[in-house]
Amino acid sequence: MRVLVTGGSGFIGRNLVRQLTEAGHEVTVADLVPFPGSAPCVTGDLRQPEVVERAVTADLDGVVHLAALTSVLKSVSEPDSVYRTNVAATELLLERCRELGVNRFVLASTNAVAGDVGRTPIDESTPLHPLTPYGATKAAGEMLLSAYAASYGFAAVSLRFTNVYGVGMQAKDSIIARMMRAALGGGTISIYGDGTQVRDYLYVTDATAALARALEQPAGELIVLTIGAGYSLSVIELFDRVCAVTGRPIAKEHVAPKPGEMPAVIVRIDKSQELGFAPRYDLDAGLRATWEDFLASSSASAS
Repeated sequence: MRVLVTGGSGFIGRNLVRQLTEAGHEVTVADLVPFPGSAPCVTGDLRQPEVVERAVTADLDGVVHLAALTSVLKSVSEPDSVYRTNVAATELLLERCRELGVNRFVLASTNAVAGDVGRTPIDESTPLHPLTPYGATKAAGEMLLSAYAASYGFAAVSLRFTNVYGVGMQAKDSIIARMMRAALGGGTISIYGDGTQVRDYLYVTDATAALARALEQPAGELIVLTIGAGYSLSVIELFDRVCAVTGRPIAKEHVAPKPGEMPAVIVRIDKSQELGFAPRYDLDAGLRATWEDFLASSSASAS
């Protein structure tokens, strides 16, 4: 299969490109920055039609759309930018695919489309009620994909991910990456509120396995799947796990919660499991692999 991976130079993208390539697929990357590997890469901003025209070609079998602005806080401060990146660019890609007959499209979405449901487990039937521009743009992307599936026969899948972590996340601004950097450098980690908010953490190769499987789904109505580990814990519990895995004390401070901060993300993954998705990494194994990668990268930088 010939596949375009947008955002392929990013954390999840690099892992996905490697997995697809090892499985025998021909992969092209589209990203703002060059791909750090041998896969061909279209470098440019997918909000520009000419970049989309270069990236989406008639010989493609499918597109995995990872490129997005994913910072919840940045979406609150820059809503127009996140709309143009996450919605307008998605529409350009879908329309180019329609024009060329590339009718297989996988979208990386988020559980944030559901908003705050307290400690009620989130699944595919949870009504959409995003609390931030980021969540709203992903919901809008899903609606566009639903329309293209129904109107043009796309094989369309939207995967609503929880918090993805793992090897290669050194540049990320997510909580696990911040904790790992604090463990390495002796810094202080900021925890929003009292740290009792709970989250589901998914190891990156489990996320990419779900993306690869999504490319195999048949055409018809949009398939929406909740993809997570199926296990949630509090930020304070996560902090203790990271301290145990790294073997290093990490200083922490509690700061005021940010807008859009949800008290809980608890997901049900029954539907995705019925379609063959099965997380392989438990949290401690994933954290150990991530920490070893941080240590290796730190040693390589120092040498």
